[in-house]
Amino acid sequence: GRVEVSVCRRPTVVFFSTGDELKGAGEPVGPGEIYDSNRYTLDAVLRRLGVDACDMGVVRDTPEALTEAFRTAGAFADVIITSGGVSVGEADHVKQVIEAEGNVGFWRVALRPGRPLAFGRVGKAAFFGLPGNPVSAACTFLQLVQPALRRMMGESGPCMPHLFEARCVSKLSKARGRTEYQRGILGVGEDGRPEVRSTGHQGSGILTSMVRGNCFIVVEHDRGPVEPGEMVAVQPFEGLF
Repeated sequence: GRVEVSVCRRPTVVFFSTGDELKGAGEPVGPGEIYDSNRYTLDAVLRRLGVDACDMGVVRDTPEALTEAFRTAGAFADVIITSGGVSVGEADHVKQVIEAEGNVGFWRVALRPGRPLAFGRVGKAAFFGLPGNPVSAACTFLQLVQPALRRMMGESGPCMPHLFEARCVSKLSKARGRTEYQRGILGVGEDGRPEVRSTGHQGSGILTSMVRGNCFIVVEHDRGPVEPGEMVAVQPFEGLF
C-alpha cells in the first residue's frame, strides 16, 4: 500500500587508463606498446555492478592531459577510477595532479598484488587510483573499490563473500608484512574436503592467473610461506564478479 519508497541514486563512475604505451583492442601495436586490458575489465565489472559507467578512454601520461581529464570528470562524476600512473616512475603523474586538483587521502597499501593504490578526492568525486598491472588493478578494485561502491549504492549488509578454510596442496611463497591475494583453483580432495592449489606464477602482469583461477587464496599479513597440507583462507570469485 505504499506510494513512496526511499531509493539511492546510481553513482556515476568515470574511469580511464593512463599511459602513452597503451592501445585499444583492434589497434595496431608498435614497439614498446601494449594493449590496454584494464578498461575492459573495469567496464565489465562496473556494468554488472549496476552503476552509471563512463569510459573516458586512454589519457596521455602528461600533467596537462591528466589535469584536463580530472577536471572534466570531476565536474559530473561521483567516483573517478584510473589505472596506471600511481607508482614511482618518471611518467607517473597521477598523484601530483590529484594533489594539485584535490587531495590524496592515502597512497600505497600493504597488499599484494596492488601496493601502489591511491585514494583521495577531486571536487565532489571520490578518487581511486588503481595500479597499472592488470592483476593488481583487478584485485584492488574487487577488494577495496567495489565494496565502497556498494555502500554508495545503499547496500547495508556484507559487501564481500565470506572466507572459508581449505587445505592448500601447493607451496606458496609469501613475505610477512602484507596481505596477499594469490590466485587459486578450488576443488574437492579425495577425502571430500575442500582443497585449493595455486594457478602457477603469481606475477601482477599475468592476467591468465585470473582466468585460470576460481578463487583468491588469502594469505594473512603476518603469515610467511605456506607449505603443502596447511590450511588457508579462500575467497571464491563467485560473488566478487
